[in-house]
This record gives sequence, C-alpha cells and structure tokens, in this order.
Amino acid sequence: MRVVAYSIKSSEKEPLAIANRKKHEITLISNALSEATAIYAQGKEAVIVYDGDVVNARVINMLADLGIKYITTRSTSTHHIDEQAAEKRQIKLAYVPAACIDQLSNEPLLTALAAETINNLDKWQGNRCLGSACICSASCCGPLNTDHEH
Repeated sequence: MRVVAYSIKSSEKEPLAIANRKKHEITLISNALSEATAIYAQGKEAVIVYDGDVVNARVINMLADLGIKYITTRSTSTHHIDEQAAEKRQIKLAYVPAACIDQLSNEPLLTALAAETINNLDKWQGNRCLGSACICSASCCGPLNTDHEH
C-alpha cells in the first residue's frame, strides 16, 4: 500500500520502519496534515496522522479528491478527525485502541503505536476487518468478518 505519514518526529522513524518491514511504501514527512500539506497524499491510498493533525471536513474532502481510501491515526484518540465527513466520503478510519497498547506494555510506547498502525494498514490491504481499531458502523462485519469488537 502507498502511504504518507504526517507529523513524523525523528524518534518515530525507526519504530515505523521496523514495524513496516518494507511491506508498505511509506513516505514520512515532518509537516502536520493541513489544507496546505494534503497535496503530499497525491498518489497514495492511505494517510497516517497523529493527534496534533486537524483532519477536518475540508481536509477530508481534499484527501478524498486525491484518492485516499484510508486514514489511520497513531494515537488512541480520534478527537482530531471529522468522522462524519470521512464516512460521507467513504474513507475508512482507524486508531490504536488503548487495549492494544496495554497488550504491548513491555514495548516502548512509540514501538507499540507503530506496530498497531502498521497492523491497521496490513488488515486494510488484506481486506480484513480491523476489529476494535475500526471507526465505523461495523458494516464490514458480515458472517466472514466476526472479529469486530464494537
């Protein structure tokens, strides 16, 4: 999957690279996602954001117009994402459930966040349900996708 990750700090590069294991083509940029930087998502399928990125309806619409299908945040909160705008534009959303961080409590926080962020991309790429990491109406959960935990 072709991905752009916004608001990347130098301390996050190595954990993301290790978690990714060269599965996804990820462009790392330090700029926050905004109307001015949304253009960096051109030619990508997914966007990785952080809780400091303001992913409002205007940005969602810009990303959708660029062909973005997925947005995952490497945080345990989605307060910064306009979920209704994403649903309207059929962009799938995911986050890192706190329970996942708890399960990886032996790992440093950045490593745990990176692992779960890449896990979200892996599941989307494989057309699998994201379970509790998914921000949706659970419409992906039919008889074959019973692992959704809403």
